[in-house]
Amino acid sequence: MTRPDGRKFDQLRPISFETGFTKHAEGSVLTKFGDTHVLCNVSLENSLPGWLKHKPVEEQHGWVTGEYAMLPRATHTRSRREQKWPKGRTQEISRLIGRSLRMAVDLKALGPRSLYVDCDVLQADGGTRTASITGGWVALMLALKPLIAAGEVPESVMAHQIGAISVGIINGQPLLDLPYVEDAAADVDLNVVMNGTGGFIEVQGTAESAPYSRTELDQMLDLAAAGIRDLNTKQNEALA
Repeated sequence: MTRPDGRKFDQLRPISFETGFTKHAEGSVLTKFGDTHVLCNVSLENSLPGWLKHKPVEEQHGWVTGEYAMLPRATHTRSRREQKWPKGRTQEISRLIGRSLRMAVDLKALGPRSLYVDCDVLQADGGTRTASITGGWVALMLALKPLIAAGEVPESVMAHQIGAISVGIINGQPLLDLPYVEDAAADVDLNVVMNGTGGFIEVQGTAESAPYSRTELDQMLDLAAAGIRDLNTKQNEALA
């Protein structure tokens, strides 16, 4: 099948990571997956959240958490700001980002520090959560590098490389990295998070119109794994 943007079934959209995008954050990256643009900022605090601070010293460790938000005109129509409390989707994606990026860090080696990864969608065209996780990892590493250089934490604090990508099936064809027009038409929608050695962090898969087979699932996972390997290469290039 011919994709709307002319890509092959296993081809990523144009990917870029613009590091140092904001001035004050300890780590900052403008992440672009095609027309999906997400600003990932990491803030470092030399303290722990209250629930962790009050644990016995031997049980304490550092913390990494994520927050996700979409600007009002990130999509084709204006959405209201979530001023009172975040919507369920926003909370779910925030938790996914936090879970995924905690896998990147040796929390014991991090010590009594908290890292907050804020992912703000400036422009949405599908795959905002996977762009947030992938760009968030780059911003996280940028925030940790000065601590490592100063000898405040060991280099081993950077435990795993993390990447994420969307996959879907349209008319029986597995496709990598879906923009909105494909995502909205997909029979199956899958989001995959992996580490740099090929281990799975999270797999979120939904059949939109009909169940999918184990064979189709394996095809999508293989497609995602290859895409994430390409993302890992681009992440490393951005950090270098």
